[in-house]
Amino acid sequence: MSFHSMWTELLPVGRSSVSGGYRRFAWTAADAECRAWFEEQARARGLTHEVDRNGNQWAWLGDPAAGDAVVTGSHLDSVPDGGAFDGPLGVVSAFAALDELRGRGVRFTRPVGIVNFGDEEGARFGLACVGSRLTAGQLTAEQAHRLTDGDGISLPRAMEAAGHDPEAIGPDPERLARIGAFVELHVEQGRALDELGHAVGVASAVWPHGRWRFDFRGEANHAGTTRLTDRHDPMLPYAETVLAARREAERAGAVATFGKVAVEPNGVNAIPSLVRGWLDARATDQDVLDTVVGGIEQAARKGADGHGVALDVVRESCTPVAEFDHALRDDLVRILARGDGPDVPVLGTGAGHDAGILSARIPTAMLFVRNPTGVSHSPAESADEDDCLAGVRALADVLEGLACR
Repeated sequence: MSFHSMWTELLPVGRSSVSGGYRRFAWTAADAECRAWFEEQARARGLTHEVDRNGNQWAWLGDPAAGDAVVTGSHLDSVPDGGAFDGPLGVVSAFAALDELRGRGVRFTRPVGIVNFGDEEGARFGLACVGSRLTAGQLTAEQAHRLTDGDGISLPRAMEAAGHDPEAIGPDPERLARIGAFVELHVEQGRALDELGHAVGVASAVWPHGRWRFDFRGEANHAGTTRLTDRHDPMLPYAETVLAARREAERAGAVATFGKVAVEPNGVNAIPSLVRGWLDARATDQDVLDTVVGGIEQAARKGADGHGVALDVVRESCTPVAEFDHALRDDLVRILARGDGPDVPVLGTGAGHDAGILSARIPTAMLFVRNPTGVSHSPAESADEDDCLAGVRALADVLEGLACR
């Protein structure tokens, strides 16, 4: 099956008829449909399909027990109303690259795997890269069991409803020990490649990043009868904190975003009792990130005190800088440059990825495919089909260089 055919087949799954974006959340019906698609692609190619203890899907050519396997792939879930390319491009390209290599008649000397990591975006349970974090031991089973979605459904309950045993989740060092290299292809979440005039680039590192929850607790009251001077309105310090995040990020050359907010009681004519906002912050290094988040928290506490509002700040996740394996990265650059070919751009990224999580345990690398608009996590996310096919060829070249030598 061609790249175009696979892409067209997967395109409608989990797509909103209203926004045009995707809602492929972990352990939902849309997720199950994506998983069925992955298994079908594996079976159609004679690959061995398996689901690991953490719900990640694997398709194998050769015996992974032999060790030193070369693995590629990404994820199929999405953020709320996300785009089509973030994640699925890497999975579809992985199957297409394998087809390309078989068409070339190459001889594989190492096992090759394709993976679909579960719950990469964290859209349902609030924590990104759950599948790879569990596998790498960066998230304990106890911590995972405490995760709940917006309806109060726990991760174990959701997994069980989808037919997976939640008691089995946890670190999987034996599986990781069999992997010699993991290469993830992903649409670029920015415009660097477009500005450089390249269809494909290589990643250098993932910036340190994290998520913090700010709970502003005030006093509920009537919006029409409570004098301004008598209010303890948590919305006001929250609004000041959103603006502070922009100021602190601009000052440091970082990025900081309040993209999710929950209000109680959430009535048009009611002063809120609670405003809960989630901060996503990312920076080039840990010191800068700490400075930015510290400045935002300081502004939040000053605003809360000024309005007679209580504040709790909870760090929900924090991922340190992920430097991709230098030797593997250099291999990718060498393979793609083809000797005397053009230089291959090497780019850092502020977006988190499964490859970044795994980089602490196994050699990992990433390929980026040009995104002409730079838009991501939106229905407007895009990549030209010619660039996608260039990405498939680049991934095939990389896999040939790593698994056929």
